[in-house]
Amino acid sequence: MDLFQGFESRRIDIGDLELHCRIGGSGPPLLLLHGYPQTHVMWHKIASDLAQAFTLVCPDLRGYGDSAKPTSDASHTAYSKRAMAADQAGLMAALGYERFAVAGHDRGGRVTHRLALDHPRRIVAAAVLDIVPTLTVFQTTDQRLATAYYHWFFLIQPGGLPEHLIGADPDFYLTEKLKRWGRIPDAQDPDALAEYLRCFRDPATIHATCEDYRAGASIDLEHDASDIGRRIECPLLVLWGLRGLMEALYDVPATWRERAVDVTAQGIDCGHFLPEEAPAETAEAMKSFFSLHTA
Repeated sequence: MDLFQGFESRRIDIGDLELHCRIGGSGPPLLLLHGYPQTHVMWHKIASDLAQAFTLVCPDLRGYGDSAKPTSDASHTAYSKRAMAADQAGLMAALGYERFAVAGHDRGGRVTHRLALDHPRRIVAAAVLDIVPTLTVFQTTDQRLATAYYHWFFLIQPGGLPEHLIGADPDFYLTEKLKRWGRIPDAQDPDALAEYLRCFRDPATIHATCEDYRAGASIDLEHDASDIGRRIECPLLVLWGLRGLMEALYDVPATWRERAVDVTAQGIDCGHFLPEEAPAETAEAMKSFFSLHTA
């Protein structure tokens, strides 16, 4: 089943690597960035709705899905959010979009944060879905967060340990992750789940996604600390699940008002996977916000 009917599937050469993406719709450009352990497919339930008002660009992040998986080293720089943000800036430039809006869920939200800081003149408006800033997470980690977000500390272990353990049964690991983080049973469409599993079974994907988290616990923190005095200048939409961990542990809007000048915030009655658990509410919030700021 084609989950993105009417969309074009393309591989875009951005110079040092290729990104796979789906492109469709008409109107102002809107870049949609997925999270872990998923791919661009996570947007499929709201893509047709958003495509009525925007030209959607839905890529797989480097290391994920069908995009390139560059080699890394001990610095983990290849999977820093700065590198991932540069990918997306290059992708949109290759497509002819000098200025654009962007929304990111989970890891994609962290790339969105970095895009807004590193490429402020190109970002018209941005949205982050169900996250608080990376630096905030590490600075406030307690027993409850570490228990629920154990993967943040598991995936960063060296020597191939998480790769080996996940690789022993990647299907169990991925489906267990989706089940634990979601609050709406069977929110993932069977065809979407099949795509997540197809991509995650690749040992190169497992390694690259571990590198994403290793970067998050090292080089990303250095970048974030050096920018602690800077704030996101464009309008920022903050969406989060009212049944999820972020709601339980943080004043989510407040964490972003420390990092952005202009914040619009809305909690949605679901768990972590907003576009799949509450597609109508998520799409409406995004359409309302981006229509206002891209007109």
